[in-house]
Amino acid sequence: MSLLHGSKVIVIGASAGIGRATVLALLERGAEVVAVGRDASRLDQLARETPRSVETRALDATNGAAVEQLFADVRPHHVVLAAGTRSPLALLDEQDWEGFSAPWNQDVKMAFEVGRAALRRPLGEGSKVVIVSSGAGLVGSPLSGGYAGAKRTQMFMASYFQRASNEKKAGVRFLAIVPKQLLPDTVTGQHVSLTYAKLAGISQEKFLERFEVPLHTTGVAAAIVRALEGEFPETATSIGVTGKGTELL
Repeated sequence: MSLLHGSKVIVIGASAGIGRATVLALLERGAEVVAVGRDASRLDQLARETPRSVETRALDATNGAAVEQLFADVRPHHVVLAAGTRSPLALLDEQDWEGFSAPWNQDVKMAFEVGRAALRRPLGEGSKVVIVSSGAGLVGSPLSGGYAGAKRTQMFMASYFQRASNEKKAGVRFLAIVPKQLLPDTVTGQHVSLTYAKLAGISQEKFLERFEVPLHTTGVAAAIVRALEGEFPETATSIGVTGKGTELL
């Protein structure tokens, strides 16, 4: 029996991509999943397509009060933040501030509100909060505006929240999961790889060949499940994921 059997897990950003794959992986392990996103219709579609019953909640995770109320209502054992904005792709001088700053106003703010609610509510001892970041935060992404910096900040935030949890003796574990490759089975992965391939004057297929072993949403979801099951060292706050496996960052 899985260590997650019977555990209640909130997945934010559940209707697509890594979030959707994580919902399915958790259901396979017997977890009780609360799927959260902004679009109620997409959440309804997810619920219709899952093999087991899934509770859904439509809300904006940048709204701190809404996140705190969600935690109060659900009382989860664990939380996965897999939501994120799609940055406009262009050279820096071709961007405007609204597009450049979108990942900060969305991705970073969601991580801030989720982490803060986890400690202020608080979640119970032994709970885990997983924040899905991006390898762009390690190597940059020159066409993605503020995206890379925002994703790096999410990694810092996992360590900052962990320190706060330790100081408060809250017993809540924070981890950033960092996919280090583009995911070809996501809309974002397809769009980004095609854009960078065009900039380099090569085909999308050739661009993706730089990743020796492809990484898909199921691989990231598997790493998230391992994190929730406590497989990574207690001292780790960021875990890199590639098609070959995981590594401590």
